[in-house]
Amino acid sequence: MMKRNSRALCALLIIVGVIVIDQIVKYLVKTNFSLYESLPVTSWFELVFTENTGMAFGMNPVSTVFLALFRIAAIGLFGYMMLKLVRKPVSMGLLVCFSLIVAGATGNIIDNMFYGLIYQESLPYAAPAQLVPFGQGYGSFLEGKVVDMFYFPLFTWPESFPLVGGKVFFGAIFNVADAAISCGAVALVLFYYRQMVHLKP
Repeated sequence: MMKRNSRALCALLIIVGVIVIDQIVKYLVKTNFSLYESLPVTSWFELVFTENTGMAFGMNPVSTVFLALFRIAAIGLFGYMMLKLVRKPVSMGLLVCFSLIVAGATGNIIDNMFYGLIYQESLPYAAPAQLVPFGQGYGSFLEGKVVDMFYFPLFTWPESFPLVGGKVFFGAIFNVADAAISCGAVALVLFYYRQMVHLKP
């Protein structure tokens, strides 16, 4: 079992590393692509610049702020759980899962909190947005939009298939932070669920 300090350092490096990579990729896409602009990389992978508020059904900015606050609370909860796990004899893999989830959630909340303050608004068929002096962006605190860019249109369902006919399989567009959350959560459920259940408070 790794020493406590080493485990904590490893978890911290994962969190910082994922956040840095996530923000660099978002910056490059935000400042080089117009909204909805795409760049085919292969037949099954494209870079497509989209933005979302994290809200379903186009809810208003008040709901966006509420969701951002909820995300901050969730990050705090997972961070607290990680601090407790570091002190327990759990596998490093479990800590890695929690680190990925915390890093991904933090990466997206950074968008919500600050992008409206530091970036111009991205528009279709317009020049890419650029950084602006703090507070002169397209929105206010907690009203920033999350930047997404990875698109994997693996294949299109045959028209004869009910419900999904003609639709693209895995049509979601996501970012590095989303991938980190998904990988961490899936691995947590598949490989570490029993370990979590048997942990003592």
